[in-house]
Amino acid sequence: MIKFLVKTLIIVVLIVAGYFSFIYFATYSEGVRAGELVKFTNKGVIFKTWEGEISQGVSEAQRFEFSVEDKEKQVIKDLNRLQGKFVKLTYFERYKTFFWLGDTKYFITKVEEDKERRSNY
Repeated sequence: MIKFLVKTLIIVVLIVAGYFSFIYFATYSEGVRAGELVKFTNKGVIFKTWEGEISQGVSEAQRFEFSVEDKEKQVIKDLNRLQGKFVKLTYFERYKTFFWLGDTKYFITKVEEDKERRSNY
């Protein structure tokens, strides 16, 4: 009976570990979005997450909300510096996310100022 319980517990732990690994490491999509950086904040009570938003047009439907992981120090620094400017964001999308990583499924890995857009305004 004890062997059965131990084997069952091991199987359950492996399934849970596999699920969490899949959610964290598997990406659904990757890409680049461009727009004006409207908001970038560090929010939360217990788990602080970095959340942002760019405007890709004039309507609410053309807003792109994203999260940034704490380990992306340079991205956080660049987004704080480029507040209110036009930016290009390189991102990946997860199937799901964990609440301690961010509010969205979109995570930014690189940010650069969109100098072409800036020169037009």
